[in-house]
Amino acid sequence: MDPLGAPSQFVDVDSLPGWADAYEAKQLDSHQNPVEKARVDVRSPFPYRKDINAKIILWKGDVALLNCTAIVNTSNESLTDKNPVSESIFMHAGPDLRDELQKLKGCRTGEAKLTKGFNLAARFIIHTVGPKYKSRYRTAAESSLYSCYRNVLQLAKEQAMCSVGFCVINSLKRCYPLEDATHIALRTVRRFLEIHGETLEKVVFAVSELEEAAYQKLLPLYFPRSLEEEIQSLPYLPADIGNAEGEPVVPERQIRITEKPGVPDDASDEEGLEADLSFIGSHAFARMEGDVDKQRRLILQGQLSEAALQKQHQRNYNRWLCQARAEDLSDIASLKALYQTGVDNCGRTVMVVVGRNIPITLIDMEKALLYFIHVMDHIAVKEYVLVYFHTLTNDYNQLDSNFLKKLYDVVDAKYKRNLKALYFVHPTFRSKVSAWFFTTFTVSGLKDKLHYVESLQQLFTAIPPEQIDLPPFVLEYDARENGPYYSSYPPSPDL
Repeated sequence: MDPLGAPSQFVDVDSLPGWADAYEAKQLDSHQNPVEKARVDVRSPFPYRKDINAKIILWKGDVALLNCTAIVNTSNESLTDKNPVSESIFMHAGPDLRDELQKLKGCRTGEAKLTKGFNLAARFIIHTVGPKYKSRYRTAAESSLYSCYRNVLQLAKEQAMCSVGFCVINSLKRCYPLEDATHIALRTVRRFLEIHGETLEKVVFAVSELEEAAYQKLLPLYFPRSLEEEIQSLPYLPADIGNAEGEPVVPERQIRITEKPGVPDDASDEEGLEADLSFIGSHAFARMEGDVDKQRRLILQGQLSEAALQKQHQRNYNRWLCQARAEDLSDIASLKALYQTGVDNCGRTVMVVVGRNIPITLIDMEKALLYFIHVMDHIAVKEYVLVYFHTLTNDYNQLDSNFLKKLYDVVDAKYKRNLKALYFVHPTFRSKVSAWFFTTFTVSGLKDKLHYVESLQQLFTAIPPEQIDLPPFVLEYDARENGPYYSSYPPSPDL
């Protein structure tokens, strides 16, 4: 209420429902337990965090009306842009704001600058300039938009602000695709709260009706409100989720400069040197190489050294990885043919491949290879095992040996080094023969790691049943062939 008793037009952030509130109410109304049984090691890069969700508010309304520590204004480099957000802020803040902005002498794209809130309920206004979007300069636009959100949050942290109200920084007149921009906004805020969460109590996303739909769709990917929602959202995350702070990453631009380039801290640790060199760009200039075509000719002639061959292979893998992060692989992810589950008896990550879910003749197998690399790149940095369900596959689901050979040749050395076991579940005589030829004559390094598993009971001696999500048809087939020895184990609802 204002001093005269009239209702205030401003909205107190503490009165707004949180992101998780409506979800929890829905769970209670439907008599569901809001806390699901945890599935060990089935984790999104953005895991369920109740403490972080409690800080998030999605509100359909005018950011200028928020009563919080600071609100965000999106403008142009001269801070004179006429867009709905800016015009509303100027109208409610009063004429003093324009005078204050003249003292700032503009703001560059991606930067953030601070003024008082004047007649607003908010104490401060943080002004930032979003990028103009052109598809051929997508990477630059992504980096600039990330900088907008990151610099706003950093400024809020430095000024010890309790709450920040974000408008949608990418204005329509700047042509940034709404969904792409929303991914960057949400993941940047999420990563910041993971690292500096104690500095902010509330983050409000103030959106219009059009923007609300995009935020409602994508918020569960970055702020899942339950373990179930986390698992359900995992396949829909984009290929590029940025680095530990949410910043877009372009692998070929990563050049590490050390005190003694090419020399590891421990001269005896050759594996550490290879890991360091893997961060350098894949092009000839970054690698300080000579004629690349000449090297390729030497490879064909068998005259290149083993070290040079490894470098060439690493460059090729980095190109595949870069493409995997940039490609839309949602159609492959929806097949649920490859997923992470729990851990085996030795504590190693378990990855599952479901042969029946791979329609070989209907999908782009190169995209399937890209998806495998996208999912497995961070898994393969430590020891892991693969479980391949051959259950009820037919000619339309069986992976061609040429594809498997290409996959084996493309992947990084860490995949082969850290793979400790491959469990081949429900093999047929024909598949055993094919696997024997493949592991004997094509990729001999895999032969000692391959284990044929005739029943789930046999599989459970290596991987506890509660640590692996089994497709229902696998359970049904095994019960039919080997007897219902573990009928109390519930199938995964997601498969």
